[in-house]
Amino acid sequence: PLPRRQRGAFAGKLAAILACGGIGGVAAWSIVSVMGWDGAAGALVAALIAMVISVALWAAGVAALQSLERRR
Repeated sequence: PLPRRQRGAFAGKLAAILACGGIGGVAAWSIVSVMGWDGAAGALVAALIAMVISVALWAAGVAALQSLERRR
């Protein structure tokens, strides 16, 4: 079993991954829908856009947390 502190960190990271992925997926779906793309090509483009947005959100979150930790 994980110590209590590690369990909290794990839960926080899991929630952040789910949030970034969800936001990226919804944003990508919206973009592809507005463009009028559907089918396999639309799904592939949406997946690519979702991954880019999700990684950007994750990187921004990590940078923000590191900035806050440096200020302490």
